[in-house]
Parts: sequence; structure tokens; C-alpha cells
Amino acid sequence: MTKPETANAETAPILLREDRDGITLLTLNRPESRNALSDALIAALDIELTSIRDDRSVRAVVLAANGPAFCAGHDLKESTAHRGDPDRGRAYFLHTFQYSANVMLTIQRLPQPVIAAVETVATAAGCQLVASCDLVVASETARFATPGVNIGLFCSAPMVPLSRKIASNHAMEMLLTGEPISAARAHEIGLVNRVVPPGRVRDEAFELARKIASKSSHVLKIGKEAFYRQREMAIDDAYAYATKVMAENMLARDAEEGIAAFVEKRTPKWEDR
Repeated sequence: MTKPETANAETAPILLREDRDGITLLTLNRPESRNALSDALIAALDIELTSIRDDRSVRAVVLAANGPAFCAGHDLKESTAHRGDPDRGRAYFLHTFQYSANVMLTIQRLPQPVIAAVETVATAAGCQLVASCDLVVASETARFATPGVNIGLFCSAPMVPLSRKIASNHAMEMLLTGEPISAARAHEIGLVNRVVPPGRVRDEAFELARKIASKSSHVLKIGKEAFYRQREMAIDDAYAYATKVMAENMLARDAEEGIAAFVEKRTPKWEDR
């Protein structure tokens, strides 16, 4: 088991959680390490996301960070310490990268929408974390990069969500050059949804989360799952799948209520079923 890690000498937790009005704020809290994904931080994310998945009171999630970086990627100091293992770290590297990938998939498979609130820089696995979220709000001063190529370690795992979020030529340019892109450029190519002035990121992310949280959580769950599943299908298969999902959705109590409310020109009363 990984030894518990703290963000500073005063034993601050490395991942903070705050719940308010149906929205959960998760905050990476390793500022002195630029929120690098240590084994302990990956495990903490896994625990909280798993808890959120089955919590019907949580309708949306905002993922933020404290300190000078949103996330600088994997903790390379921690990884380098395993170079002396009998297998030169092979087993450790495979475990760490796989565990991290599983956490990224958990974000995608979470029934609740997840919004990344990026105030500063997100690089390597940090960019992977951002691209794994459903929506992204970024500060004008934020930067995004997959710079592994600069240190001899191609960002193969970050490539997976990045190449599914933006066009292949833009993803390839980021991966092959390792050069950071601005928030404005990230917005232009589709990595970021909204760009706001510095200091406004969390407020904007919460405003977006509140709009989402006002919808039926049951319907959002159906829609989010269907979105990611159909995206990997051929168009004929995607239509066949999506029409079945939509027909089943029509039988949901909240669909019946929502349509009735629309016809009767009133606000729907969701029961999340």
C-alpha cells in the first residue's frame, strides 16, 4: 500500500473535496510539486471519483488545482527512484501508467459531467487529465503541452484522450513538437470550451456546473454514456445504437415530465429517474 502523502509539512491532504449545491469540487493540492501525479495522488483521485460515481447527491464535478501548475504530469522523481529495481522499473512503470489510465477512464465513465478548471499550466499527464474531462474552462494565462518528446518519453498515454478531443493534425503537432499552446489556441482547436480572465476560472466552471446540475441527472447519465460509446462506432452502428438509447430514454419518467412541462409551458420537476 502506498504510504500516505501530504501536500506540506502541516499535513494538508493532497486532494481536497468540497461539496456544495449538488456540485463536488476536487482540488489537486501538491503545489510544491506542481501537482505532479504521484502514486498517492492517483490513488486519492481514484477513491474520490469512485465515491462520487455512486453518490446521487452529486450532479456535476469541477476539477481544479492549487499552486503554480494545474498538473505537471507524472511524478518523474518518484518514477526515477525505481530505475534501481531488478527489472529497471518495468513493472512499476506499467502499473503506474495503467492505474493512471484507469483513473482517466473513470472520469469519462462517471455518470456526472466533469469540468476541468485550469488556471495555469497542464502538461503531459496533466494535459491528459484535462482532455479526459467532459468540459474545460481555462484562464487566459493557461498553457497546455505534451512535452514528453523533449525528454525522450513520448506522451503516448496523454495521446489517447487528446486525439479524441481535437483533430488529429493538431494533436500530432502538440505530440511531435512538445511545444505549449495558449488557452486561446486550445480553445480554437477544441481542447477548451471557455477562456476567461485570470482568477475567474473556478467561478465560471461552477456557473457551468450549476447549469448542468439543473438538468435531470438520470438523463445526463444516459447522454454522457451514449456520447462516448457512439463516438467509437461506425456511423451506421452509431445511429442504430443512438436510436435505441433515445427510444429507451423516452420511457424515462423525467422525459415524460420534461416533455409535458414543455407543452404546458412550465418548469419541469425532475425526479432523476
